[in-house]
Amino acid sequence: MSPQTSPEVTVPALTDLTDDEAKRLRRLNAWFGLAHLISGALMIVLSNQFSLPITTTFLDGIPGGAVDPERLTNQFDVRLGYATAAFLLLSAFFHFLIVSPGFFQRYLNEIRAGQNRFRWVEYSLSSSLMIMIIAMLVGISDIAALVAIGGVNASMILFGWLMEVANNAEADEVWWTPFIFGCFAGIVPWVAVGIYLFGPGSGVPTFVYGIFFTLFVFFNIFALNQWLQYRGVGKWSNYPYGERVYVLLSITAKSALAWQIFGNTLAG
Repeated sequence: MSPQTSPEVTVPALTDLTDDEAKRLRRLNAWFGLAHLISGALMIVLSNQFSLPITTTFLDGIPGGAVDPERLTNQFDVRLGYATAAFLLLSAFFHFLIVSPGFFQRYLNEIRAGQNRFRWVEYSLSSSLMIMIIAMLVGISDIAALVAIGGVNASMILFGWLMEVANNAEADEVWWTPFIFGCFAGIVPWVAVGIYLFGPGSGVPTFVYGIFFTLFVFFNIFALNQWLQYRGVGKWSNYPYGERVYVLLSITAKSALAWQIFGNTLAG
């Protein structure tokens, strides 16, 4: 028996979706897509001009030399209102995509197979943008650092995709390695943000701490939802139940970040 499998646990039990269950999923995605669309549009219309810099510090001498303040260059600014609206509108796009006539049956087939690759593509984009915004709010502005933070977060999401595909409805036992690797990748961006948030001399505004803890909790509940699915705990033993929880978590986490940012930096 491979140490990467768990003989006591089987993949989430799955029966064919009834018409009522399919309609419920379609309504849920359609309504939440509309909610994200309205929130994103409001964010664009109501937000002020507040921007955050994206910087570089290119080497102009031998490695290890003293840092020259003149090397710090502001490459461009990111309008925070537009960036915040972007992850809301990304979510709206994918919600509408999967309920559209051309894709809804594909989405149902994914759910019947015990996976949802649409979800992981959307999360790899929207949640990576979310964590990059949080990093910028604590003062991380270097473009290389932000690209790395976003890339590691996207890797975490793709491990979630691998976890589902490897443990779909045809699998006999749960292979936990993708989940473990995803948890490792997922903690890295939060460590980077935490260094800037709690390090000596940090002068981050109080509201940023609220955003940090709120989103940290939500990000970990996503992982908990998948763990409950593959441990077969209660209602989570039926894959569509976990799918509905993902949809609810998505709108809650994204709305919490968007409106905390709006209320503290973008209002007016």
